[in-house]
Amino acid sequence: MKKYRGAFIKNEREIGCLAEANRMVANILDAVGDIVKPGITTSQIEDIAQNMCKEYGVKPAFEGYYGYPFATCCSVNEQVVHGFPNQRPLVEGDIVSVDMGVVYDGFVGDAARTFMVGEVAEDVRKLLRVTEEGLYIGIQQAHAGNNVYDIGAAIQKYVEGEGFNVVRRFVGHGVGAKMHEKPEVPNFRPKMPGMPLHNGMVIAIEPMVTMGTWEVDILEDKWTAVTRDGKWAAHFEHSIAITPDGPKILSVSDRGLKRYAPQC
Repeated sequence: MKKYRGAFIKNEREIGCLAEANRMVANILDAVGDIVKPGITTSQIEDIAQNMCKEYGVKPAFEGYYGYPFATCCSVNEQVVHGFPNQRPLVEGDIVSVDMGVVYDGFVGDAARTFMVGEVAEDVRKLLRVTEEGLYIGIQQAHAGNNVYDIGAAIQKYVEGEGFNVVRRFVGHGVGAKMHEKPEVPNFRPKMPGMPLHNGMVIAIEPMVTMGTWEVDILEDKWTAVTRDGKWAAHFEHSIAITPDGPKILSVSDRGLKRYAPQC
Protein backbone atom coordinates (compact mmCIF):
# COMPACT_ATOMS: atom_id res chain seq x y z
CA MET A 1 0.00 0.00 0.00
CA LYS A 2 1.09 3.54 -0.75
CA LYS A 3 0.02 6.62 1.15
CA TYR A 4 -1.53 9.84 -0.12
CA ARG A 5 -1.97 12.52 2.56
CA GLY A 6 -2.45 9.78 5.13
CA ALA A 7 -4.90 7.74 3.03
CA PHE A 8 -3.75 4.33 1.82
CA ILE A 9 -3.74 3.55 -1.90
CA LYS A 10 -4.40 -0.16 -2.44
CA ASN A 11 -3.04 -2.34 -5.22
CA GLU A 12 -5.02 -4.93 -7.17
CA ARG A 13 -4.27 -7.77 -4.76
CA GLU A 14 -5.25 -5.72 -1.73
CA ILE A 15 -8.50 -4.62 -3.34
CA GLY A 16 -9.17 -8.29 -4.11
CA CYS A 17 -8.76 -9.17 -0.43
CA LEU A 18 -11.05 -6.32 0.55
CA ALA A 19 -13.62 -7.51 -1.98
CA GLU A 20 -13.55 -11.01 -0.50
CA ALA A 21 -13.93 -9.68 3.05
CA ASN A 22 -16.86 -7.56 1.96
CA ARG A 23 -18.45 -10.46 0.07
CA MET A 24 -18.52 -12.39 3.33
CA VAL A 25 -20.09 -9.46 5.16
CA ALA A 26 -22.74 -9.09 2.44
CA ASN A 27 -23.52 -12.81 2.66
CA ILE A 28 -23.95 -12.50 6.42
CA LEU A 29 -26.31 -9.57 5.95
CA ASP A 30 -28.28 -11.60 3.40
CA ALA A 31 -28.66 -14.36 6.00
CA VAL A 32 -29.77 -11.82 8.59
CA GLY A 33 -32.37 -10.42 6.21
CA ASP A 34 -33.75 -13.93 5.70
CA ILE A 35 -34.69 -14.26 9.38
CA VAL A 36 -35.83 -10.74 10.28
CA LYS A 37 -39.49 -10.90 11.26
CA PRO A 38 -41.63 -10.17 14.32
CA GLY A 39 -40.59 -12.25 17.31
CA ILE A 40 -36.89 -12.70 16.60
CA THR A 41 -34.29 -11.03 18.80
CA THR A 42 -31.18 -9.13 17.87
CA SER A 43 -29.25 -11.74 19.85
CA GLN A 44 -30.31 -14.23 17.17
CA ILE A 45 -28.86 -11.87 14.56
CA GLU A 46 -25.61 -11.83 16.54
CA ASP A 47 -25.61 -15.65 16.63
CA ILE A 48 -25.93 -15.84 12.83
CA ALA A 49 -23.01 -13.46 12.38
CA GLN A 50 -20.81 -15.30 14.86
CA ASN A 51 -21.61 -18.71 13.35
CA MET A 52 -20.96 -17.58 9.78
CA CYS A 53 -17.66 -16.00 10.80
CA LYS A 54 -16.64 -19.40 12.20
CA GLU A 55 -17.72 -21.11 8.98
CA TYR A 56 -15.68 -18.65 6.92
CA GLY A 57 -12.71 -18.87 9.30
CA VAL A 58 -12.62 -15.10 9.81
CA LYS A 59 -12.64 -12.80 12.82
CA PRO A 60 -15.51 -10.39 13.48
CA ALA A 61 -14.00 -6.95 12.96
CA PHE A 62 -16.13 -5.16 15.56
CA GLU A 63 -15.74 -7.58 18.46
CA GLY A 64 -13.12 -6.20 20.84
CA TYR A 65 -12.65 -3.01 18.78
CA TYR A 66 -12.07 -0.36 21.47
CA GLY A 67 -13.81 -2.80 23.79
CA TYR A 68 -16.99 -3.27 21.76
CA PRO A 69 -18.40 -6.62 23.00
CA PHE A 70 -20.25 -8.00 19.94
CA ALA A 71 -19.75 -8.97 16.30
CA THR A 72 -22.72 -6.89 15.14
CA CYS A 73 -24.22 -3.51 15.86
CA CYS A 74 -28.01 -3.94 15.95
CA SER A 75 -29.79 -0.60 16.22
CA VAL A 76 -33.58 -0.56 16.55
CA ASN A 77 -35.90 2.34 15.66
CA GLU A 78 -34.52 5.54 17.28
CA GLN A 79 -31.10 3.92 17.73
CA VAL A 80 -28.79 5.28 15.05
CA VAL A 81 -25.67 3.11 15.34
CA HIS A 82 -23.73 0.87 17.74
CA GLY A 83 -26.74 -0.75 19.36
CA PHE A 84 -26.07 -3.86 21.46
CA PRO A 85 -27.76 -7.15 20.46
CA ASN A 86 -30.19 -8.24 23.16
CA GLN A 87 -33.09 -10.56 24.01
CA ARG A 88 -35.96 -8.15 23.33
CA PRO A 89 -38.16 -9.59 20.56
CA LEU A 90 -38.63 -7.33 17.56
CA VAL A 91 -42.26 -6.41 16.92
CA GLU A 92 -44.29 -5.69 13.81
CA GLY A 93 -43.45 -2.23 12.51
CA ASP A 94 -39.92 -2.02 13.96
CA ILE A 95 -36.83 -1.38 11.89
CA VAL A 96 -33.38 -2.72 12.74
CA SER A 97 -30.09 -1.62 11.23
CA VAL A 98 -27.34 -4.22 11.26
CA ASP A 99 -23.73 -3.10 10.84
CA MET A 100 -21.18 -5.88 10.43
CA GLY A 101 -17.49 -6.33 9.66
CA VAL A 102 -14.98 -9.15 9.27
CA VAL A 103 -11.21 -9.42 8.99
CA TYR A 104 -10.07 -11.65 6.12
CA ASP A 105 -6.35 -12.15 5.36
CA GLY A 106 -5.57 -8.95 7.24
CA PHE A 107 -8.19 -6.81 5.47
CA VAL A 108 -11.53 -5.53 6.70
CA GLY A 109 -14.99 -5.80 5.17
CA ASP A 110 -17.62 -3.36 6.45
CA ALA A 111 -21.26 -2.90 5.42
CA ALA A 112 -24.67 -2.18 6.91
CA ARG A 113 -28.36 -2.47 6.04
CA THR A 114 -31.62 -1.49 7.70
CA PHE A 115 -34.37 -4.10 7.68
CA MET A 116 -38.12 -3.75 8.10
CA VAL A 117 -39.77 -6.02 10.68
CA GLY A 118 -43.00 -7.05 9.01
CA GLU A 119 -45.13 -4.18 7.75
CA VAL A 120 -43.97 -0.69 8.71
CA ALA A 121 -45.55 2.76 8.47
CA GLU A 122 -45.39 4.55 5.14
CA ASP A 123 -43.15 7.33 6.43
CA VAL A 124 -40.74 4.72 7.77
CA ARG A 125 -40.69 2.99 4.39
CA LYS A 126 -39.77 6.33 2.87
CA LEU A 127 -37.00 6.80 5.45
CA LEU A 128 -35.39 3.53 4.39
CA ARG A 129 -35.78 4.25 0.70
CA VAL A 130 -34.26 7.73 0.99
CA THR A 131 -31.36 6.49 3.12
CA GLU A 132 -30.42 3.73 0.68
CA GLU A 133 -30.93 5.98 -2.33
CA GLY A 134 -28.74 8.59 -0.65
CA LEU A 135 -26.02 5.96 -0.34
CA TYR A 136 -26.10 5.27 -4.08
CA ILE A 137 -26.18 8.98 -4.91
CA GLY A 138 -23.05 9.36 -2.79
CA ILE A 139 -21.40 6.41 -4.51
CA GLN A 140 -21.90 8.12 -7.88
CA GLN A 141 -19.56 10.89 -6.68
CA ALA A 142 -16.83 8.44 -5.59
CA HIS A 143 -14.41 8.78 -8.48
CA ALA A 144 -10.99 10.24 -9.09
CA GLY A 145 -11.16 13.96 -9.80
CA ASN A 146 -13.78 14.62 -7.14
CA ASN A 147 -12.98 15.28 -3.51
CA VAL A 148 -14.31 13.34 -0.56
CA TYR A 149 -16.76 16.08 0.42
CA ASP A 150 -18.52 15.88 -2.95
CA ILE A 151 -19.91 12.57 -1.68
CA GLY A 152 -21.42 14.11 1.44
CA ALA A 153 -22.72 17.16 -0.42
CA ALA A 154 -24.68 14.95 -2.82
CA ILE A 155 -26.09 12.83 0.01
CA GLN A 156 -27.09 15.85 2.09
CA LYS A 157 -28.79 17.64 -0.81
CA TYR A 158 -30.88 14.60 -1.68
CA VAL A 159 -31.78 13.59 1.89
CA GLU A 160 -32.77 17.08 3.02
CA GLY A 161 -34.71 17.59 -0.20
CA GLU A 162 -36.80 14.57 0.79
CA GLY A 163 -37.56 16.04 4.22
CA PHE A 164 -35.05 14.09 6.36
CA ASN A 165 -31.73 14.90 8.04
CA VAL A 166 -28.24 13.37 8.01
CA VAL A 167 -26.34 12.64 11.22
CA ARG A 168 -23.16 14.71 11.64
CA ARG A 169 -21.53 12.95 14.59
CA PHE A 170 -20.76 9.71 12.72
CA VAL A 171 -19.23 9.52 9.26
CA GLY A 172 -17.88 7.07 6.72
CA HIS A 173 -14.18 6.32 6.47
CA GLY A 174 -11.34 4.71 4.62
CA VAL A 175 -11.14 0.95 5.06
CA GLY A 176 -8.27 -1.45 4.55
CA ALA A 177 -5.93 -3.24 6.95
CA LYS A 178 -7.69 -1.17 9.64
CA MET A 179 -11.41 -0.66 9.98
CA HIS A 180 -11.11 3.12 10.18
CA GLU A 181 -8.51 4.75 7.96
CA LYS A 182 -8.27 8.17 6.38
CA PRO A 183 -10.12 9.87 4.83
CA GLU A 184 -13.25 10.56 6.83
CA VAL A 185 -16.30 10.52 4.56
CA PRO A 186 -19.04 12.78 5.97
CA ASN A 187 -22.62 12.48 4.77
CA PHE A 188 -22.87 16.28 4.67
CA ARG A 189 -20.76 19.09 3.23
CA PRO A 190 -18.23 20.46 5.77
CA LYS A 191 -17.11 24.06 5.36
CA MET A 192 -13.53 23.24 4.39
CA PRO A 193 -11.64 21.77 1.42
CA GLY A 194 -11.97 18.00 1.03
CA MET A 195 -9.26 15.47 0.25
CA PRO A 196 -9.08 14.62 -3.47
CA LEU A 197 -10.13 11.09 -4.36
CA HIS A 198 -7.54 8.90 -6.09
CA ASN A 199 -7.73 5.55 -7.80
CA GLY A 200 -6.87 2.80 -5.34
CA MET A 201 -8.59 4.39 -2.35
CA VAL A 202 -11.16 2.19 -0.61
CA ILE A 203 -13.82 3.96 1.45
CA ALA A 204 -16.94 3.03 3.39
CA ILE A 205 -19.87 5.33 2.60
CA GLU A 206 -22.60 5.07 5.22
CA PRO A 207 -25.39 7.64 5.44
CA MET A 208 -27.29 7.67 8.73
CA VAL A 209 -30.58 9.46 8.16
CA THR A 210 -33.17 10.63 10.69
CA MET A 211 -36.85 11.52 10.60
CA GLY A 212 -36.23 14.45 12.94
CA THR A 213 -33.15 16.14 14.35
CA TRP A 214 -29.71 15.05 13.24
CA GLU A 215 -28.42 15.40 16.81
CA VAL A 216 -27.70 12.25 18.79
CA ASP A 217 -27.00 11.20 22.37
CA ILE A 218 -25.01 8.22 23.68
CA LEU A 219 -26.66 5.87 26.17
CA GLU A 220 -25.12 4.75 29.46
CA ASP A 221 -23.57 1.69 27.78
CA LYS A 222 -21.20 4.26 26.19
CA TRP A 223 -21.89 2.87 22.70
CA THR A 224 -25.53 3.04 21.62
CA ALA A 225 -26.32 6.29 19.78
CA VAL A 226 -29.95 7.43 19.74
CA THR A 227 -31.66 10.40 18.16
CA ARG A 228 -32.04 13.24 20.61
CA ASP A 229 -35.74 13.66 19.82
CA GLY A 230 -36.55 9.94 19.79
CA LYS A 231 -37.52 9.88 16.12
CA TRP A 232 -36.39 6.95 14.03
CA ALA A 233 -33.21 6.57 11.96
CA ALA A 234 -31.91 4.31 9.18
CA HIS A 235 -28.40 3.32 8.08
CA PHE A 236 -27.04 1.78 4.89
CA GLU A 237 -23.35 1.23 4.06
CA HIS A 238 -21.21 -0.09 1.22
CA SER A 239 -17.43 -0.35 0.95
CA ILE A 240 -16.26 1.18 -2.34
CA ALA A 241 -13.02 1.05 -4.35
CA ILE A 242 -12.11 4.11 -6.41
CA THR A 243 -11.03 2.74 -9.82
CA PRO A 244 -10.25 4.13 -13.30
CA ASP A 245 -13.61 2.68 -14.37
CA GLY A 246 -15.48 4.49 -11.62
CA PRO A 247 -16.66 3.42 -8.16
CA LYS A 248 -16.68 -0.34 -7.58
CA ILE A 249 -18.97 -1.64 -4.83
CA LEU A 250 -17.09 -4.35 -2.92
CA SER A 251 -19.82 -5.38 -0.46
CA VAL A 252 -21.74 -7.53 -2.94
CA SER A 253 -23.08 -10.90 -1.82
CA ASP A 254 -23.23 -14.13 -3.77
CA ARG A 255 -26.83 -13.21 -4.60
CA GLY A 256 -25.61 -10.13 -6.42
CA LEU A 257 -26.15 -6.43 -5.90
CA LYS A 258 -29.72 -5.38 -5.16
CA ARG A 259 -31.66 -2.71 -3.33
CA TYR A 260 -33.03 -3.67 0.07
CA ALA A 261 -35.22 -0.71 1.03
CA PRO A 262 -38.79 -0.55 -0.35
CA GLN A 263 -38.79 1.27 -3.68
CA CYS A 264 -42.35 2.59 -3.59
